[in-house]
Parts: sequence; structure tokens; C-alpha cells
Amino acid sequence: MAVPVVPTALLDELQEVALRVATGAAHLLQTYSAIRLEHVDTKSSPTDLVSEADRASEAYIVSELRRVRPGDSVLSEEGSSHDGTTNISWVADPLDGTINFVFQIPAYSVSLAACYDDVPIVGVVIDPSRQETWSAALGRGAWCNGTPCHVAAGRSDLATALVGTGFSYLTERRAVQASLLSRLLPAVRDIRRIGSAALDLCWVANGRFDAYYESGLHYWDWAAGRVICEEAGAQLATLPGDIVLASTPELLAPLTDLLVRAQAEAETEAAGRL
Repeated sequence: MAVPVVPTALLDELQEVALRVATGAAHLLQTYSAIRLEHVDTKSSPTDLVSEADRASEAYIVSELRRVRPGDSVLSEEGSSHDGTTNISWVADPLDGTINFVFQIPAYSVSLAACYDDVPIVGVVIDPSRQETWSAALGRGAWCNGTPCHVAAGRSDLATALVGTGFSYLTERRAVQASLLSRLLPAVRDIRRIGSAALDLCWVANGRFDAYYESGLHYWDWAAGRVICEEAGAQLATLPGDIVLASTPELLAPLTDLLVRAQAEAETEAAGRL
């Protein structure tokens, strides 16, 4: 994908808007207590939840974007999307990690990206539980709470890599993911499953993880995290099986080889059970 040339003033504006709107949404989420949520519904499966907090955060994000950037388009997870008339589009996940939020597990986030001609150029991910604000803009680096962040240096051995992942809410996809995981786990240091793809990507960006992969992500899951990762020096790839991979530059090739091989074996195994 070609790197766009973005006017400086526009990039400044989009950074400011993204940070302000995402921060407001994160503050809104903090007003909701999981123990008093009254409206928790299911989406793609009985385990895929959406709450009133998701909807309130999305309504705030969309309302604010329409107020300050009325001509832009918006793509958001819970359906409040609309087309615009400019070449700027926004991709929002108003609450990434709803299961964690509902079960009072402190690992969820607000994720907001601005795209120029469909290429993400600004990303903001806010972790209310840890009070961490991750941000990045094209060519300007990545930051966590105002401090520059970079991928892990000197950890290039696959056998000692700490790798994050996530799982689908669809039974058929989960079966393949479990089979792939059984092939990957012996080859790396360990696996972590946090429950928020946006946070997983940010954790690659500052070296908490050496890599992260997951299949079946939606664009709102990783658009903002992609900008943060790439500006922190990570490399991203999309692999067979609809897998998104982010890692240190040194680990991209060996992890790609391992995941492609493991995915093919997992799919064959799953087909044999049908």
C-alpha cells in the first residue's frame, strides 16, 4: 500500500481530533460500572457480547466526529457508520474487549484511527484501566503517555519470543485456531491472550510482546494499532487464514513461515473431522 503524502496542517488536526475524541470516549466508559450494566446482548455468537457501554461510547465518538469533521466517513463496530464527502475516514472500536469489561477484567480499550485515502495515518488507543494513552501519526513515531515507544530490541530468537494472540467467537474458527496454537506453542517462549487486539498491538509497539497474531479480525480491531505498531518499528503482514501478524522486524520471516505452515496443517486437520 502506497504511503500517502498528507499535508502537515491536516495531520496536526487529525491527531488532535483523534486524541480528544478517544479520550472522551474512554472517560465515558469509566462512568459505567460492569456490575450495573443492564443491557448486554449477543452478536455473532452467544459468547460475543455488546453492552450499553459499547453503544454509548460509539454514539459519543460518532457524534463528536460529525460535529468537528462533518464531511468525513466513519466505520464503527456497532453499526453507527456513514459515508462522507472527503478523503478522510475514521475507523472506531468504541470498546475493544467487551468480555473483559463485562467481567471486570482490566484489559479493554478505545481504538480510533484516521485514514487518508483509506490508508491509516493516525492511531489512538486508550487503556482506561492502566491510564495509558497510545498514539501515533504517519512519520511522527509512536508514543505512550507522551514517551516514545519502540519494539523490543535484541529479542530476535523465535524460541524465546513472547507472542500475543486472540480467538474468534465462532466455533468453527476457534477449532482451527486451537489446532494452530498447539503447533505454535512448542516453538516459542510462551503465548498470552489478553482479550483486546488493540492493546495487543500496542504491547508489541513498546516491547511487552515480541509479536502478535490473530485470525478473523475486523478492520476496527487493528486500524489504530497498525499505525502505532508501524511507527514504533514493527512490521505487519496479512497471511493465509485471514491472519494479521505484527512483530519485530527480525521475527517477521520466521513467524510467517511457522504460521503459514501451521495454519495449513490446522485447516487440513479440521477438514478431516468433518
